[in-house]
Amino acid sequence: MADHTPRLLDALDAFEDGIYIINDDYTVEYMNKFMKELFGDGVGKKCYEVLIGSDKPCDWCKYDEVFIKNETHHSEVYIESVDKIFAMSELPVTNQDGTKSKLSLYRDITYTVQQEEKLKSSKESYQRLFTHVGCGVFVSSKKGQFLDVNPALLKMLGYQDKEEFLSLDLATDVYLRPEDRRRYTGIIEKKGRVVDYEVKWRRRDGHILHILLTSNVRYDTNGVILGYEGIVVDQTRRKKHENEIKEAHDFLDKIISYSPNAIMAMDMRGVIRLWNQGAEEIFGVKSTHVIGKMSIQQIFSKKVAKKVTEMMRDEKFGGKGKLNSYPLNFKKDNGELVEGNLSVSILYDEKGNELATVGLFVDLKERLQTERDLSAARQHLLQSEKLAAMGRLTSQIAHELNNPLFGIMNTLELMKTEISPQNKRRKLLDMSLSEIERLADMLKKMLSFSKPDQEKRQKIDINVVIDELMLLYEKRFRENSIKVELDLMENPEDIFASRDQLRQVFINMFSNAMYAMPDGGNLEIVTKVVSEKLYITIKDTGTGIKPEHIKKIFDSFFTTKTESVQGVGLGLSVCYGFIKDHGGNIVVESKEGQWTKFTVTLPITGK
Repeated sequence: MADHTPRLLDALDAFEDGIYIINDDYTVEYMNKFMKELFGDGVGKKCYEVLIGSDKPCDWCKYDEVFIKNETHHSEVYIESVDKIFAMSELPVTNQDGTKSKLSLYRDITYTVQQEEKLKSSKESYQRLFTHVGCGVFVSSKKGQFLDVNPALLKMLGYQDKEEFLSLDLATDVYLRPEDRRRYTGIIEKKGRVVDYEVKWRRRDGHILHILLTSNVRYDTNGVILGYEGIVVDQTRRKKHENEIKEAHDFLDKIISYSPNAIMAMDMRGVIRLWNQGAEEIFGVKSTHVIGKMSIQQIFSKKVAKKVTEMMRDEKFGGKGKLNSYPLNFKKDNGELVEGNLSVSILYDEKGNELATVGLFVDLKERLQTERDLSAARQHLLQSEKLAAMGRLTSQIAHELNNPLFGIMNTLELMKTEISPQNKRRKLLDMSLSEIERLADMLKKMLSFSKPDQEKRQKIDINVVIDELMLLYEKRFRENSIKVELDLMENPEDIFASRDQLRQVFINMFSNAMYAMPDGGNLEIVTKVVSEKLYITIKDTGTGIKPEHIKKIFDSFFTTKTESVQGVGLGLSVCYGFIKDHGGNIVVESKEGQWTKFTVTLPITGK
């Protein structure tokens, strides 16, 4: 190497970049401190041996450009031996003796290049995210226009032309209400950001979108607000589902609240958590005094609550955790008797743990009273049947006794003409005649009693009578698995009859039909008018009547029933008498083991 001053060499050693000088045969003449630390002391060696450990010049070497053309060259090179990237500058140097050398400057830019690559990758990732993310992304100005938006936001708001979208005024064209935009800017400029801000935007076609907006402020280098950037999530479908769920919840809540039956729910300690209006009315206690403040034991009693809990955990009463039916009667604080039926069930979580119990109490007071009234009416009918039968029997006995009594009276009168009034036997004769007359008078009164005045009769719609009785018998038919088929003629002409007597007739027939169908069946009731007469047909699919009994069923005291109360045998006899007394008739048809049909015929009014 030509003469270099020590001061210059010291200066080169102070550089934080690698510097070395080679002559025209690639021999290293000088390496500064930094270069030696990287590649070792290679002075006197070929440069390519030092740098890449090769026997050939480096691929990036610009020997001709520097030594021949006397040009300066700059490039970036990666040297594998030190795993670094360098910004390299090669300069021609003319020595004092006229010879030429090449000075190479190696600046380590590995970190810078890596950071640039990361930044480039980050920018590319951001651009991909901006372009392909499913939610809307935007940058907007403070004045209220979009500066940039991603395709998802364009699609969300129904736009295809991005330029058209960027020209929109946010407050009037995008926000449903301009005041919502003003409120949004007020919040974000005060806090620097908004998170999950709910607002309504307008699509290009006018449809309303429910938006969830999260964004922050963009500042310049001086802290001045430039605008806002953030993401937009379309919540329209979620809002729709929420509204549907809310509507379903409100509907269910109304069903529970306005149910005429008492609906209650308790936690596993018995504390009441649900108490609907039906419970308030039936039990006479307001929900505000009950929910979270009272236990179910305070409403009923500890004894009842314990019994219900035991039955609820016994599978034979309805299955695991269920009690299908428990008759429950109690008195309210005002002394009023409550009669009803309680159903209870345990609620479980997905792991089978007990969460709560829910109960339903049905007030059966009116129904039970109706059944008691019906039972009383049946007993009254039974008593009436007995009295009517006794009346007919009395009438027959009185009629049979009248003739011999009058014969005796005539005989005694003849004997009086043959005995002197002064004769002692005449007094005995008069006394006998007097007793016979008293006996005749008694028979006359008995005949009068056996034919009492008829009940008051009036115009009656037969369909109304049948419908009333259906209300009374509906529950009994259902409990006995009897399906009723009504085929009632619309607006039948009125009949002139006693309502009570007709009710007794049909009560008797319905009871007979139920008795004939112990395992359930069908009961068909038909009304029609034919040839100025009303026909009521009652047909059951029961056990039927034996042929030898058909002609006897209207006879007093005839019965095929075995129960003591039901087996008096007066029902059909009385019914037959009532219908005959109304100018009608009853005809019975039956097929043993299959069916029985009664046809009642009555004249219509004025016919």
